[in-house]
Amino acid sequence: MRVGFPSILHGVAVALGGWVIMLFLLRYWYLLPGAFTGFLLVGPILATGLYEISRRQILGERPTLEHVVGAWRKGTKPLVWLGLLLVLAGTLWVLVSAIVFAIYSKTSLITAESFVREIVLNRESYLFDVWLLLGGVGAALVFAATAVSAPMLLDRDVDMLSALITSVRAVGENPIAMALWAAIIMVATVISMTTLMLGFVLAIPVIGHGTWHAYRDLVDAEGLPPRQ
Repeated sequence: MRVGFPSILHGVAVALGGWVIMLFLLRYWYLLPGAFTGFLLVGPILATGLYEISRRQILGERPTLEHVVGAWRKGTKPLVWLGLLLVLAGTLWVLVSAIVFAIYSKTSLITAESFVREIVLNRESYLFDVWLLLGGVGAALVFAATAVSAPMLLDRDVDMLSALITSVRAVGENPIAMALWAAIIMVATVISMTTLMLGFVLAIPVIGHGTWHAYRDLVDAEGLPPRQ
């Protein structure tokens, strides 16, 4: 509420990205589940501007859109590498999903109806269940590695590996709280998707700012040099 326009702008950008994916994949429904889950994997990087807004608020400043742009422009090297790593993970998941559906499906998945009938509702095959299980495991690993690593890379002068290890340790040492936080993110994501992406307009700013404060609460980084 204090920094409304730049915050909401992040949500609008993600909602537009979701619409673009929907339009692009209308003819390729078998790619849709993998594309959306892959899109969500890069969420920690998409919220970089929100971390900067929260960081400057804590410093007593009045963040503006210029600060958001500045955070993206300065893009520290470890943060850029983390972003590329997440994009790679998302892309691989899309490809793996498409290949698995294509190999194990008995018919051509050229329409949404055929995809739902042959993959989602087919009780003779556990393909969709296995896909969900693999996706859940992958999402859990990505969440553990990125729960606080992205805001930490923006805030402190540390390398990517140190930030990833710190994030995993933070999740491992606070399993109940972080599991609840992951569940909140998942529910907000599902609601956002069921509202034709409009829910992301509010969900992304809340999750992004919340992630920054989670990092501040979980990690004592005062002994590390600040990122210039």
